[in-house]
Order: sequence, then C-alpha cells, then structure tokens
Amino acid sequence: MTELLPLIDAHHHFWDLGANRYPWLQDDPPIEFRYGDYTGIRRNYLPADFRRDTANQNLVASVHMEAEFDPADPVAETRWVHEIAEAHGFPHAVVGQAWFARDDIADVLAGHAAFPLVRGVRQKPAAGASPADVEPGAPGSMGDPKFRAGYALMAMHGFTYDLQTPWWHLPEAAELARDFPGTTIVLDHTGLPSDRSEEGLAGWLQALQEFAAEPNTAIKISGLGVKGRPWTVGDNRHVVLAAIRVFGAGRCMFASNFPVDGVVADYDTIMNGFREIVADLPEEDQRKLFRDNAARYYRIEL
Repeated sequence: MTELLPLIDAHHHFWDLGANRYPWLQDDPPIEFRYGDYTGIRRNYLPADFRRDTANQNLVASVHMEAEFDPADPVAETRWVHEIAEAHGFPHAVVGQAWFARDDIADVLAGHAAFPLVRGVRQKPAAGASPADVEPGAPGSMGDPKFRAGYALMAMHGFTYDLQTPWWHLPEAAELARDFPGTTIVLDHTGLPSDRSEEGLAGWLQALQEFAAEPNTAIKISGLGVKGRPWTVGDNRHVVLAAIRVFGAGRCMFASNFPVDGVVADYDTIMNGFREIVADLPEEDQRKLFRDNAARYYRIEL
C-alpha cells in the first residue's frame, strides 16, 4: 500500500469546556450555524481526540485556529494552547483571536506576539447576510476606519490575517490586501460557497478571482459542508478544483476545520476526499496542498 503524502492540518481547534469559556459552545440557545444543528460538537475536543481522528492521515504538524474563546481575554486561549503544545507536542503553530476595532487591540496583538507559536490572528468582520446587504464602511467591517487602524498594527508583529467572511465581502478583502501589502491574508473555508446554485457559485468564483489577484493572499480549502447534507466528493470536487485554478497550487492549503466539520463527516471522509479530488495533479502540487504551503505560510519547521 502506497504511503499517504504527509499532511499539515492548516486549521483545527481544541477546546475544554470545563476549563475555559466558549460562548457559542456553552450558552443557550445555540447560535444560528451554517451547517445546522451542531449540538454534537458541544463537548470537549482535546489532543487525544485529534490523534484518534487523524490516525490514518500521516499527520506531521498542525495549526490551531482560535475557537471563539471568551473575547474578554483573547490571549488566555493562546496561553492555554501553548500549555497543550508543551504537553503533547502539537499544535506547531497558533492563530489567536483579535478584534481590530477594540480599544485595547495593540495590547491584544502584543500579548499574542509574546508566545512563540503564534503566527497571526483571526477576526470575522461584520458582514451582510447576502450580497444585497453589503454596507461599505459598516462598523466592524473591513472598511471601518477603526478596524483598519487596528489592522495596521499587524505588520509590526509579522502576523498573517486569517479571514473568515462570506464571498460577497471579498472585494473589500482585496482592497484591504492592496492597502496593506505587507500583511498576508489567508482566506478561511474557501470563501464560504454555501450557495451551490449556478448563480451562487458564479458570484463566489468572480469574488474569489478578484481577491486572488492580490499577491499577498492565500486560501484554505476547508469548511465545505452544505447544510443538511453529508460531505461528499461529488458535492465538492468542482469547488476544490476551481479554488486551486484561481489561486494556483502554491497558494492553497487543505485543512480539516475539526471538530467543527465533524458535523458533516468524519476526518477520513474529508481528507481522503481531498486526496481523491487532486489525485491527478502532479505530486509536487499535491505536496504543496497537503503540507508545504502550510509550512511556509505558518512558518513550521519540519
């Protein structure tokens, strides 16, 4: 049996609901979630769980993504994840939580920067519910002057920005990338192509192309669940291959989004699905997608 190409999971989470606070996982009623019912993941997810889920995947490293920890103290999550890493040997890189419009954003970024595994931060900007609801410059959006003032502080720390936003906000993201060329923006979850209608995918593709035209951008191919449906190669092949065509194999990374994407499939279904979808690409490109690009963007030494 041929050994699987090595994997760096570029986006996963840990959480301990007994030790830390995660409002979306602990408060009632549950929030509206794009996959629907997520009660099955409202439980601890720790290194032993991740090792179990990844046992068949030749995992060599991983990137921990902030998990919407209590925003009152974002740096506390980074501190906790470093304790996990010291005890278990992974994750190998950390993306912390930051809200750029906070009055104390300089202190939050400096707090994250004090920890050796931190490579950047994530914030989900304010977003319209549909393309028709986009409001340029809305408070908390990428066009908000206060957001931009906080974002401008990223460069001094050499941070990447993990961006999660619906595809109809990607023109704003492209403008942000142009205005701050020294900061790399990594688009999470493939730009959220939740609407798989012909019209929805056409809008997503056009927005993706505009964003990808900026050289300081990259994309994580992840988060491709469709509400009410299990994850399948048939549903996702065209989306995955389109993202790779737009960005090129050198700016794409595969990631699990576990345990969140456990709502739509088990780990092997998703990762083996990615492997099947790109099986006809050159091996060099596959290595970039599964390992090398994540190592480069998140500065992981293998």
